Amino acid sequence: MTYKERLAAIRSQMKGEGVSAYIIPSADPHISEYVPDRYKCIEFASGFTGSAGTLVITEDTAHLWTDARYFVQANEQLEGTGFELAKLLVQNSPEYIDWLAEHLPEGATVAFDGKLISVALAQLLESQLTPIGFKINSDRDYLEPIWQNRPDLPTEPAFLLGEEVVGESLQSKLERVRKALKKHRADYHLISSLDDMAWLFNMRGSDVKCNPVVLSFALISQDKAMLFIDTTKLTEEDQQKLKAAGVELETYDMIERAVCAMPGDSILIDPRRNCYALFKELPKEVRVVQDTNPTTFFKAVKNEVEVEHTRKTMIKDGVALTRFFKWLEENIGKTRITELTVVEKVREFRAQQEGFVGESFDTISGYKAHGALPHYRVTPESDIELQPDGLFLLDSGGQYTSGTTDITRVVSLGNLTEEESIDYTLVLKGMIDGSTARYPKGSKGYQIDAISRKPLWDYARNYGHGTGHGVGFFLNVHEGPHVLNPTPTAVNLELGMISSVEPGLYRTGKHGIRIENLVLTVQDETNEFGEFYTFEHLTLALIDTTQVKKELLEAHQIKWLNEYHQQVVEKLGPHLSEDELAWLKEKAKPI
Repeated sequence: MTYKERLAAIRSQMKGEGVSAYIIPSADPHISEYVPDRYKCIEFASGFTGSAGTLVITEDTAHLWTDARYFVQANEQLEGTGFELAKLLVQNSPEYIDWLAEHLPEGATVAFDGKLISVALAQLLESQLTPIGFKINSDRDYLEPIWQNRPDLPTEPAFLLGEEVVGESLQSKLERVRKALKKHRADYHLISSLDDMAWLFNMRGSDVKCNPVVLSFALISQDKAMLFIDTTKLTEEDQQKLKAAGVELETYDMIERAVCAMPGDSILIDPRRNCYALFKELPKEVRVVQDTNPTTFFKAVKNEVEVEHTRKTMIKDGVALTRFFKWLEENIGKTRITELTVVEKVREFRAQQEGFVGESFDTISGYKAHGALPHYRVTPESDIELQPDGLFLLDSGGQYTSGTTDITRVVSLGNLTEEESIDYTLVLKGMIDGSTARYPKGSKGYQIDAISRKPLWDYARNYGHGTGHGVGFFLNVHEGPHVLNPTPTAVNLELGMISSVEPGLYRTGKHGIRIENLVLTVQDETNEFGEFYTFEHLTLALIDTTQVKKELLEAHQIKWLNEYHQQVVEKLGPHLSEDELAWLKEKAKPI
């Protein structure tokens, strides 16, 4: 079936049931950002492969609602599919709800699959649309009947991590969850989000590409911890370890029955991380407490064991990237190197490092104009050859058994323009200022976001994505609850949180620049004005200085850059060959 035929088949089912609009989100029953192949519904229906978006289909319109990171990609991938791009003004905002209210007739029915929509989003749809006469149907799946050879759920093995790796036992983590339950005055807690599940049970797997998570649910009370999982994924030894910790194992598909038979009087659920279908199965008499999963806050604050493992992981990653950029410089213009060649080569160098598991996200390998697409993913059709000319952007990361990395660097391949040098220097200024900020305890991510943007704002330039995100420990590369973006997210930056700092600047059709390091929130100073925090730099890799216009940098920025490069040489040096170290020292000379 072509995409137009699939769209027609969906509309046929809608018409047969009197549905005026059908919503297809990018999600799974765990409300994941990245989903197993079985739940790549947007890609199946429209061909769009980005990780954020929503399809809204009516009788005579079909839109993909997504944000500025994907505008160019979406326009290219949607051509000839019957879908059109609807540009979100605010990232992750359900702006299509207002559009539906304006464009649908009175009494219209809006439908979706409740397994793919969060409780919070479903409640927002109901609260905004039912008062004006719309009807909501939350149990329609119009894809299953037309999705031939739909992928099955993954069956890859899962495994448990020892306390020497994660720094805290499962029993200790369960105790913390149960204390939180008491504070919420809830008898039970339902967890669906896969990163929370992985953290709580010290469990990792490979059910979702790039994310070492396992499809599973949990129901936890003061005296029970039930784990719903395909038990064939776990070895007998790991099953016994879980049982010894007081965990009852149930099959993955038993969660719905367990929720229906909830014996307690109250339950705590995270409305943003649980699907509406499970929420609707709760007995009517059960009191629902809606709040963020306690584990989301717990796992965001890394313990000393996790932090120390992460520091060592950054050395491994820095060695791999040093070897890659040396190889690129020595081979560009001499042998054929394409964007896909880079993806394979970066993975090859990372795979040489102990504990490497795989990429932490699809590598963004963007040459020249492709670098201006913030979430560009090279395909055989879009692949182009790198030449000794212009800018090349590499945003990549690794999953290691000792931590997760995420780093972006831009290098000049030759013949820099004045515009490219200025743009690069302004982004570098923003990265330095954001990641060296001193801020009072209680500060939020949006404050760091503004600090990082100011050097670009001073020149009337900006970027359409957030400045940073939380990062997991051998877990999801995008981890909440904290974010560094313009939205007023009321989450404090706490000691032990790992964040990215990645300002950018993009000129469509020309070039894109983004420079990214990971940082750790640490104690700085306490005085009569209060307690102050700052960031420790975790990422260890060369920042290209050939593009820097030194006259645009302030003294403290030059000092930081030179000291950072000295640290990179000192930390990576013992793990490099004599030739590699000589190359790095030359590149890392003070400016």
